[in-house]
Amino acid sequence: MLVFDQVSLRRGGRVLFAEASFQIHRGRKVGLTGANGSGKSSLFSLLRGELRSDHGEVSWPAQWVIAHVAQETPGVDRPAIDYVMDGDQELRRVQAALAQAEHAHDGMAIAQCHVQMDNIDGYNARIRAAKLMSGLGFTLPQLDNPVRGFSGGWRMRLNLAQALMCRSDLLLLDEPTNHLDLDAVLWLEDWLRQYPGTLLLISHDREFLDSVVGHIAHVENATITLYTGNYSAFEVMRAERLAQQQTAYEKQQREIAHIRSYVDRFRAQATKARQAQSRLKALQRMELIGAAHVDSPFHFQFRPPLKTPYPLLALEHVVLGYAEKRILNDVSMTLVPGDRIGLLGPNGAGKSTLIKLLAGDLAAMQGQRVPSADLRIGYFAQHQLEQLHAADSALMHLQRLDPKASEQSLRDFLGGFDFRGERVSSPIAPFSGGEKARLVLAMLVYQSPNLLLLDEPTNHLDLDMRDALSMALQEYSGAMVIVSHDRSLLSAITDKWLLVTDGQVQEFVGDLDDYAKFIAQRRALQLGLESSTEGSSHQSAGQRKDQRRVQAEQRQKVQPLKKELQKIESRMAVLTEKKRALEHQLSDANIYNSDAKIQLKKLLDAQSAVNKELDECESRWLELTEQIDSASGGE
Repeated sequence: MLVFDQVSLRRGGRVLFAEASFQIHRGRKVGLTGANGSGKSSLFSLLRGELRSDHGEVSWPAQWVIAHVAQETPGVDRPAIDYVMDGDQELRRVQAALAQAEHAHDGMAIAQCHVQMDNIDGYNARIRAAKLMSGLGFTLPQLDNPVRGFSGGWRMRLNLAQALMCRSDLLLLDEPTNHLDLDAVLWLEDWLRQYPGTLLLISHDREFLDSVVGHIAHVENATITLYTGNYSAFEVMRAERLAQQQTAYEKQQREIAHIRSYVDRFRAQATKARQAQSRLKALQRMELIGAAHVDSPFHFQFRPPLKTPYPLLALEHVVLGYAEKRILNDVSMTLVPGDRIGLLGPNGAGKSTLIKLLAGDLAAMQGQRVPSADLRIGYFAQHQLEQLHAADSALMHLQRLDPKASEQSLRDFLGGFDFRGERVSSPIAPFSGGEKARLVLAMLVYQSPNLLLLDEPTNHLDLDMRDALSMALQEYSGAMVIVSHDRSLLSAITDKWLLVTDGQVQEFVGDLDDYAKFIAQRRALQLGLESSTEGSSHQSAGQRKDQRRVQAEQRQKVQPLKKELQKIESRMAVLTEKKRALEHQLSDANIYNSDAKIQLKKLLDAQSAVNKELDECESRWLELTEQIDSASGGE
């Protein structure tokens, strides 16, 4: 087990934690949480031997292998898959010993090396590396591309794959989802659940923590407290303790009363019903765990848009891409006030490209982008952090937006984003990624947009800031389109999903659990057979012949199922369009007049029939995908 015995650690003159004592048993998965700067990453440095404790001792079995994600990636010509395989250091040692034995023609040593290779499953190492890389979003042609050819974010994925490749006893992961899209996050979540070793995980992703860990080690007030249960259970336990603070409790009750008042006033109004539902979601969470965040330094809300034109923005048969490469075809959509749209789809499918077009940062190759004259966009993307003026302060950034505002009013506003005292007026050059992201969000909020476009807004944000952002977005009255891998945020603020894949943008019927099943089945179909062929070079001719025969039989079984699946998907597309048309007709207030009863009944009957057939199609779609997965030998 991993044992902390009266461990104290200082950085400079500051005590990060003092006399921390707890034990983590072998095989446990523990989430390490706490505010930014509380000492989480320093604890990892302690375990990696990069720091020494000021007092006490950390111990673990001598034979344990510890894996972590490297922060730097050398720009080498080495194929990406070989770089990932380097994570299995024992494999590389046995391969080196085997090469040496073969060079020396030492038959006994060669035999021993082959036994060792078999014991560590070394002959399947390339297959294992390919599966890791495909799960993290790499395509099969990319596996042999040189490492130097990948961008910074993709190199971080290579480093993560290399850490997972290591057959470790203790795995240290510090914000592993920061450079991943939702598909890769879901895959990693599943992989970590099956990981047999001990896991220490730093993450600000609530859903990710809930799904993976069974314990929480929380760093707060220079102490580390180990809680049993996932993050949601920890929040409840911490809430119970903090709720005893009477002043904090009263503040929470005032916030609850404010939300209830809004819901009671607007629940019955069709134009406000969606926002009332959003506030009910916020109320449900607040009543359960709100007290866990009463000490949050973040308190802000979006200002009401100055104007809310209808519609805000329309796309008409748009083709999107770069240079001669088309990414999305025939995209038509209309954004109106109150829309809360989440974009789903695999990495590289075009989600960020679509956001850029909506923002006006990218021109359409064909078709039209038609904005309202009063459209006011608030656009958040990671590249905007780099466009901040490093020599200027947070205050100066806001003064540039509103030169007439008083300094005190701007200071008060920035305080809601936890920029206080000297931090308000000092240059932002040394700010962390999280602080810069908060400043960009503050600037966005200040401008009262009527259309929000958010591309991974939670990267670098801690849990308290994510919670505050979620609450603020619940109250936002304009339209919103968001791309995020934070499922807690997505579930709380969106009510419609668009799937961006295979060059198309279409509505996704279901929730995030349905999407997780969808991409798992899609991955099994696309990669199952290809992955199985990666190890063919280590097989005999007879084995390869048998494998080809089995694969041919699999394809024979799968082909009619795939044809039926295509028919079902085509029918679902037709039904979805019918459903949308019926909903549009039913949204007309005139249809509910007494002289339109017959027409209303026809529409309601048609809607019921379409919903029933759509449910039947979805059930058959799931059955078919499971049958195809089984027939293909899916993972």
